[in-house]
Amino acid sequence: MELKDFRRQYTQGGLQRASLPEQPLALFEQWQADAAAAGLADPTGCVVATVQPNGMVRQRFVLLKGFDARGFVFYTNYNSDKAAALSHCDQASMLFPWNELDRQVSISGTVEKASEEESDHYFAARPRASQIAAWTSQQSQSIENRAALEQQFHDTLARFDGGDVPRPPHWG
Repeated sequence: MELKDFRRQYTQGGLQRASLPEQPLALFEQWQADAAAAGLADPTGCVVATVQPNGMVRQRFVLLKGFDARGFVFYTNYNSDKAAALSHCDQASMLFPWNELDRQVSISGTVEKASEEESDHYFAARPRASQIAAWTSQQSQSIENRAALEQQFHDTLARFDGGDVPRPPHWG
C-alpha cells in the first residue's frame, strides 16, 4: 500500500459552532479533560515549535503542566536548545495532537519564564527521582554513555542524601 492510499474520515471529534463556549480556554479545558478520560498515553503532551538562533524551526515534545488565562505552562532546563531558541526568539507555537479523538489544538504566542515562585511550587511537587534528574540532566548536551549519566544521577542522589531537593537555578 502506498502512503497516498492511507485515508479515513475524521468525524469522531465533531465541532458545532452553536455548541462552542464563549471563551476558547473553556473548550481547551474540556478537550484536555476528554483526552485524559479517553486514556490517551500523554493527554498533556504537545509539540512545541521554536525558531533556533540559526533561523531554522525546531519542534520537540513537552508535557503541559498548567494553563489559565495568562497562558500555557511547561518546564525545561534553561541550558537546553529549547531555552536557547526561546531566548533568541520569544515566539513559539504548541500543538496538541489528540489524534485518537480526531482533534487538535494549535496555540501560538509569546513565551516568557514562569515566576520563581511558580517554578519552585511545581518543582517541589515533582517525584524525587524527577527532581534529581533535573539536577543531573544536561539537556541537549552529548553524554559519554548511559553508565556515566546513571553515575551522575547516583552522585546527585547522594548529594541530597534524603533531604529536600531544591529547584536548580537552571530549571523552570
